[in-house]
Amino acid sequence: MKKTITSNDLKNLVNEAHAQVKDLKGGKNANYIPFLDKIDSNLFGISVCLPSGEVIEAGDTNYVFGIESVSKVYTAILVLRQYGAQAVLDKIGADATGLPFNSIMAILLENDHPSTPLVNAGAISADSMVKPVGNSEAKWKAITDNMRELSGSDLKLLDELYKSESETNFNNRSIAWLLKNFNRIYDDPNMSLDLYTRQCSMGVTAKQLSIAACTIANNGLNPVTKQQVFDPSLSPKITSLIATVGFYEHTGDWLYTSGVPAKSGVGGGVLGVVPGLFGIAAFAPPLDEAGNSVKAQAAIKYIAQKLNVNVFGGDHVEVIN
Repeated sequence: MKKTITSNDLKNLVNEAHAQVKDLKGGKNANYIPFLDKIDSNLFGISVCLPSGEVIEAGDTNYVFGIESVSKVYTAILVLRQYGAQAVLDKIGADATGLPFNSIMAILLENDHPSTPLVNAGAISADSMVKPVGNSEAKWKAITDNMRELSGSDLKLLDELYKSESETNFNNRSIAWLLKNFNRIYDDPNMSLDLYTRQCSMGVTAKQLSIAACTIANNGLNPVTKQQVFDPSLSPKITSLIATVGFYEHTGDWLYTSGVPAKSGVGGGVLGVVPGLFGIAAFAPPLDEAGNSVKAQAAIKYIAQKLNVNVFGGDHVEVIN
């Protein structure tokens, strides 16, 4: 069944979702990272970006927060751009772990395989793949250029968060060297870990995340800058990765109840992709036990259910002016 709504209807729905969810209780900031623990837990924003380039917002959508694990989507796209889909499948994989995002056991259970670029092990492996291999400065430029192209504007490194992350990333240090032991890291482990830590420490807004999400939904064409960021054939690949493991061990529950492929980060951001229709993002710092924003989940789910945009359903929604 085809359903048509106006962009004004969508604006009203976004504002309605914000009003419904803003006082929702539950969850807590990521207190194991001191920088994140200090963020105002009442911050909350929703942003929806349409292929036309129109951005519909409510709440704190211009607040700059730590991108954290949502950055894994960006770097997965970068290595897909640089190597192609098959090479990423061969070198990293596309399987869900069903385990926490920072699991060491997942590496062992997957026969020495990082599984997917959207968990910590696979993301560190992806950073090791970024070209040019062996040149930290040039690799970092490739990572940040890719972030800018996807989001339509520059992201900035949050120095305090980077320091905080670097001082507390003991588990990730173990992951990097375990990958090295199994020949699943493709550059210097310490360099790769530092690049990963830096990318997770980038500051982003909900608006920028929604533009990046819409770039994916729009077959690689950034709706704001009109730049073809990546080949259209890669959109289904990255969307499938997001759908498979975007909420880690809660991914199945999330897809079952929302029908929207989405990726979370412990900074409180969630990026969601509705192919062909829009990109959506929400931000609020308090997290559930799996590290997913409580309010961001509720807001995206509210909008998705009201529009009935479940990617596993047969309905088609069109937004018109």
